[in-house]
Order: sequence, then structure tokens, then C-alpha cells
Amino acid sequence: MADRKHVVIVGGGFAGISVAKKLKKAEVDITLVDRSNHHLFQPLLYQVATAALSPGDIATPIRAILGQRKGMRVLLGKVTDVNRGQRFIELKNGRKISFDYLVLAPGAQYNYFGNEEWPEHAPGLKSIGDALQVRERILLSLEEAEQLEDPKLREPYLTYVVIGGGPTGVEMAGAIAEIAKRNMMRDYSTFSKNETRIFLVEAAPRILNGYPESLAEKARETLEEMGVRVLLNTPVTDIGEREVSFSEGTIQTPNIIWAAGVSASPLLTSLKAEQDPTGRVMVEEDLSLADDDHIFVIGDAAHKEDANGNPLPALAPVAMQQGDFIGELIKREAADPATERKAFSFTDKGTMATVGRAKAVADIRGFKFSGFIAWILWSVVHIFFLIGFRNRFRVFVEWMWHYLTFNRGVRLITDRKSNKEDETDRPQRTYE
Repeated sequence: MADRKHVVIVGGGFAGISVAKKLKKAEVDITLVDRSNHHLFQPLLYQVATAALSPGDIATPIRAILGQRKGMRVLLGKVTDVNRGQRFIELKNGRKISFDYLVLAPGAQYNYFGNEEWPEHAPGLKSIGDALQVRERILLSLEEAEQLEDPKLREPYLTYVVIGGGPTGVEMAGAIAEIAKRNMMRDYSTFSKNETRIFLVEAAPRILNGYPESLAEKARETLEEMGVRVLLNTPVTDIGEREVSFSEGTIQTPNIIWAAGVSASPLLTSLKAEQDPTGRVMVEEDLSLADDDHIFVIGDAAHKEDANGNPLPALAPVAMQQGDFIGELIKREAADPATERKAFSFTDKGTMATVGRAKAVADIRGFKFSGFIAWILWSVVHIFFLIGFRNRFRVFVEWMWHYLTFNRGVRLITDRKSNKEDETDRPQRTYE
């Protein structure tokens, strides 16, 4: 049909996939563009980084998710520009793709606050590559420590610093405490679990900002019981190749992980629309631009306030609900252009974060849980959000295996790590 609208979706995360799935039966053509060929379940990236899960457990090819559908295209590429006047997006390779509706869901990136050299020394967790890099650093450090007889020389290799006290930082610190003080200690004979040091560093007065204060305090106490030192009111002043500096001292370690704050995708600046301090685009009630009702910004890229005037959090449930909303909106307008638009309203079903094995905190519509019950709720919700029966089944089996045996099976060191030093003398070991 000549009048079929072309919907271009940028981003294959929770928001973009939700839009595409809603539009599968609509009378529109769809092009989804993403810089990766897979949808990634980012909330579980830290489990790949700590050798609990394999990358394939939390990633699914986008084409497999969307399936076969006439008028549906999935393109691998990086979008570099949006030309609003001529109604096209441009890819890095120079290709231009025209649109009638444009849905921007490019996600977010970690914010290093202008310190361009920090990412090299303190990787974040936004991709499978990031998770594998962190995993390899942890495993290599244990191998280095195994070869050093002097406790003072091996201390840096048994020290871990997680910067940022949000859900990712809390979950990462708890997972490292599990593997450093229990799971992997049986594989090494030179050092003991008492030599490991884990620091969770937060510039604010408390961790899990945005969670009820009682749950945040419970999470802090649980981490401390697990051997994690939680440093509050401690902003980072500098990060070097093997050290983290604060106003009152320095920690020597090659194991530095960044989980402190995010900023929106640089692509959004090409819209020339109003943005908040983190780069998110200010959107209307229907998630469109103020001066262009056929361009939508959703997910981590959008600044949309709730009924209390607070920006909606950058969480998967928000992105999925916004994606469903936009998909339904475009489907209705494709069938009847005169359809009146409604305002997007987010239904908050709760927040939760895991702290360690059988330990979590959860706030479900005002009901607060902690400990084993919260961990069960967290596990069920995360398995439910995974895409595909195979992934859900595999993750469930892996978690049950880890819970019963305390083993983490994905402890591989490959030759993918690269840095300035010559690594030909490093031990390249494989664990089963």
C-alpha cells in the first residue's frame, strides 16, 4: 500500500523492542536500527561480570525476538544524526533512512563527569564487552595473587573498588563479595578469603538513593556483614591505571568498576530539542517532542515527570511501558489519523535490588521486604523479564545450581583482554 507509514526505531533495548512488538500487526513498515544485533538484559550484566552467567543467557538476537513479518527490517548500525527537516536518520556508514514516525530509544551511557581517561581504568557495565572485561580483570587478579608469596605485594590484586551506590553498584559489590570470600577461594592455595577487600564508594550520604531509607540502610548493613566496606560521602577525585584517589587517601588496585551515574546518548543533541542536565530530552505528555508530534523519545533517553514532578527512573519497567504506549499510539493513528492521543502514565509496580546470595531488598507498592523473601521476588521478576523460554530456563537452572553448590561455572580467561603491558607471560587458564 502506497500510504503505509514507515516507522523507524533507534535502539533494540527494552523500549525499542516493546514498540516493535506492539506494531507487528499494524499496517506500517518498521525499521529497527541498533549498534548490536542482540537485545541485552542489562540488569543481569553484573552476573556475567562475576562469572555467574554466560553472555548468551542474557542476550537474544533481535531478529529472533521479532521474527518474520512483512515490512519488518532489522539493521545493524550506529545512528549518527537525525535530520528533522528532511525526515531521515543517517548511519555511520553514510546510509540515510527516511521516516514518517521516528522513535528514539538509544539508551544511556556512563557519565564520567568530563574525565575522559577514567573509562579505560574503571569500566562500567553497559554491554557484554564491558562485563567480559570486568570478569577478566577479576580472574586475572586472582591468578596474579596466587603467584605472589608476599601478602603486601598481593594486596592490590585482592582489592576491589566499586564506584557508585545505586542498584548496579550494590549488586556488583555483593556479587564480588560472594565470589571473593567464598565461591572461588577453594581454587587457590596461596591466599585466604580474609585477605580480600571490597569497597563500595558513594559520594552521597547513603546508597540506593530513591529507595526507602529503611531498605537502603538494610542493604548497607547486609553488605557490611558480607565484608564490603561501604564508604559514604566519599567522592572520587581521580582514577589512575591501578589506583583510586579520594580527598582523604588512595586505594591501590587494578580492580576498579564504575557504576556512578549515567548520561543520555550523544545522538539526542542532533534533535536540537530541550534537554535536562544529564542530556535526556524533555518530552510532552505523549512522549513526543514539543514541536514535532511524529518524533518520540522514550526509555533512558527521555525526561518525563511523574504526578509528583519527579523524573521517571531509568529502569526497564519504565522503558517497556513507554514502548507499549508508543506502539499502541502509532498503531491507532495508522488505522485512524484522527485518533485523539492520550497522555502516558507510568504504573509503578515497585523497585528491588539484590545484595547477595538469598539477600535482597524490595519495595512493592509500599510493602517493604528484605532478605530471602525479597530475593525470591527479585529472582522471579528478573526471570519473567528475560526474553525467551530458553533464557529463562537456563538462568533458573544456573541460579539453583549456584545456590545449592556455591559454584560459579563461567570462569574463563581468554586472550581478548588487551592493554599496554605484554601479556605473553600471563597464565592463560581455563576453568571448567
